[in-house]
Amino acid sequence: MDVGSAARRTASQAKEAAMTSTYAPQTQYLELPGGRIAFDDSLGEGLPVLLLPGMLDSRTVFRHLHPLLTAAGHRVITMDLRGFGESSITWSDYSPAAMATDALALLDHLGIERAVLAGCSYTGASVVKAAGTAPERVAGIVLLDAFIENLPQNAVQRALVKALGALLVQVPSFWGLYLKKMAYPTAKPADFDAYVAGLVAALRTPGRKTATRGHVHGDASPIGWSRHVSCPALVLMGSKDPDFPKPEVVADRQAAALKARKVMIEGAGHYPAAEFPQATADALLPFLAEVA
Repeated sequence: MDVGSAARRTASQAKEAAMTSTYAPQTQYLELPGGRIAFDDSLGEGLPVLLLPGMLDSRTVFRHLHPLLTAAGHRVITMDLRGFGESSITWSDYSPAAMATDALALLDHLGIERAVLAGCSYTGASVVKAAGTAPERVAGIVLLDAFIENLPQNAVQRALVKALGALLVQVPSFWGLYLKKMAYPTAKPADFDAYVAGLVAALRTPGRKTATRGHVHGDASPIGWSRHVSCPALVLMGSKDPDFPKPEVVADRQAAALKARKVMIEGAGHYPAAEFPQATADALLPFLAEVA
């Protein structure tokens, strides 16, 4: 991409962010035995789509994608994960499998028989688990820069991930540095600085270290879960995702394991739904139409 086209794309992204910043969720709560899960529901008539954010994040990561999906007629539900957003902080289990259980419980709570589940990063494994556990409830799944079916790590890589996780628990500002310097390599939303500041501040609230540690130590790359999935699947991956040395290779592995369609979001980092919401919607909406 030349400099001129990159500049035009960045300007277009800024305009896009401004146009789609009308996301104003009305928080509701699902009470579960271990705590409560915060969510919002657009109550549309179309195919329900449940969006799960990634680790240490909140459902507002979908604030620019949400209006594009609702405008297309879909019922969009976003939920906060255990420990973050407006959900309860302290839980006994913060694993992707636990998040899958919460997602299915939320569908029960809302009286939704079947829905498409989309998981970002850490929760890509969660939607795969939900689809394998309750295939009658899951019409399709979407993986957004997920870790499941990741390339195997060597000993050095595992040690580095462990060290970075420990640093993140003790130094919340490290998360902000990652988001600002690495996760959004091409285009940052107009509200990016405030959004990152809010996430870092959340990491500093009382009790949050327990939740942070739970997310960091959760296994986002479980083995064997994909073989139990029979529903349609879509793999979306940012071409510049810094979390993967070879993003497209990981996307290919996921697509092969799930017999899924793969779409690379050109120029996107680890959060294409926020960095390039229109491109993400353009890839997602045809899949939803086919599943419906």
